[in-house]
Amino acid sequence: MTDTSRRNFLTTSALAGAVLASPSVLATPTTATNPMPKLLHHVFFWLKNPDSSADRAKLIAGVKSLAAIETVRSIHVGVPASTEKREVVDNSYHVSELLGFDDVAGQDAYQVHPLHKKFVDEHQHLWSKVVVYDALAVD
Repeated sequence: MTDTSRRNFLTTSALAGAVLASPSVLATPTTATNPMPKLLHHVFFWLKNPDSSADRAKLIAGVKSLAAIETVRSIHVGVPASTEKREVVDNSYHVSELLGFDDVAGQDAYQVHPLHKKFVDEHQHLWSKVVVYDALAVD
């Protein structure tokens, strides 16, 4: 490598490092390009037969089908995580869904949507308990 190309390489590397380390770049939240929905609808399901992997798989597939509803902006389907046991953690549920909506009207439309009604009709026999938490973002 010649002195000129080495100098250009070092200059370019230093500039790139300075840009990447600048506070404005580091402070930009990742949600700036993909903002969190304003309304989150979190549902926890307890299965009637918790030892049935077939029932769990059927419920998970049904929950995932809800992503086709036009007002659903995001979906996360999960099962209890193997995190540290603490008094404040309730991991007794078997499946959860976290859906994002633009607003209350979007969530209201979801509740009466034919796909949601079909999901309830075809899967309610699988669960013994359902708990729902809806949260609206605070500006």
